[in-house]
Amino acid sequence: MSSKATQQPTYMRVLVYAFVAFWLIIAAFPFLWTLWGSFKVELDFFSIADWTNALTGERTQEVHGSAFTGDGYEGAWVQERFWKAVLNTFIVCFFVVTISLTFGTLGGYALSRSGHNYTFWLLMAALIARAMPQITLVSGYLLPFFEWNLWGYLPTSIIVLVAINQPFTLWMLHSFFQKIPKDLDESAKVDGCTQFQAFRHAIMPVMWPGVITTGLFSFLLAYNDFAVTTMLLSKENQTMVPKIASFLGTTQTEGNVMFAVAAVVSATVPLFILVMFFQRQIVSGLTAGAVKG
Repeated sequence: MSSKATQQPTYMRVLVYAFVAFWLIIAAFPFLWTLWGSFKVELDFFSIADWTNALTGERTQEVHGSAFTGDGYEGAWVQERFWKAVLNTFIVCFFVVTISLTFGTLGGYALSRSGHNYTFWLLMAALIARAMPQITLVSGYLLPFFEWNLWGYLPTSIIVLVAINQPFTLWMLHSFFQKIPKDLDESAKVDGCTQFQAFRHAIMPVMWPGVITTGLFSFLLAYNDFAVTTMLLSKENQTMVPKIASFLGTTQTEGNVMFAVAAVVSATVPLFILVMFFQRQIVSGLTAGAVKG
């Protein structure tokens, strides 16, 4: 068949490109609007009298002598110490991802190579645990955390987030391991490797797309969590999402809502950078079937 016969008509290509451009504009608009508004004062960005004030910055000009101001960022990061919430978030994310991937890779590999019938039931139990509402697990941990005086600290949220995330990582990595031929293990053993050495030197090098994809999803779970971190962390140890919510809870104080807007932008930017940096690994992991059950 000639290339001309398989070529799409010009009008179809134009429609496709127009639809993609329209979709990108719609998808990006909320963030771009929030980014723009984060440099305005509250009376402009949330103006009831005239919404165009959010574009022109009329009140911002009156107060600061410029249509843009960084008061929202200064108030959030310096006055309200949002930087500490950012640090807490990355500490939680680091340990959640590290622990989840460690147990997930070992468990997923063991289950994918096991010929026993209990493998299916273990995976079913993990799936049921993952389907349970998060609040169920949180409430189960509250009593021992209070009794042992552990409530309010970062390790408490890490423990619960790992418990919530572990079934998901186990399923993802198990599916990915199943797509790696068992002959690879056997070849490594023939060369003198033990089971663990075969796992480390033969299997893991081809598992990185799946590991990175799973790690990214684990990171997003911990990064965006609200229910667990709100219930288990004290005000001094808040992560970003609960901290942003605390700004919105004090809207009677003028300017605090702009702290929340600036904090939202600050919390979203790292996600864009992360996805852009790991986009090839994400696509590779998804294509290889890491999320297929």
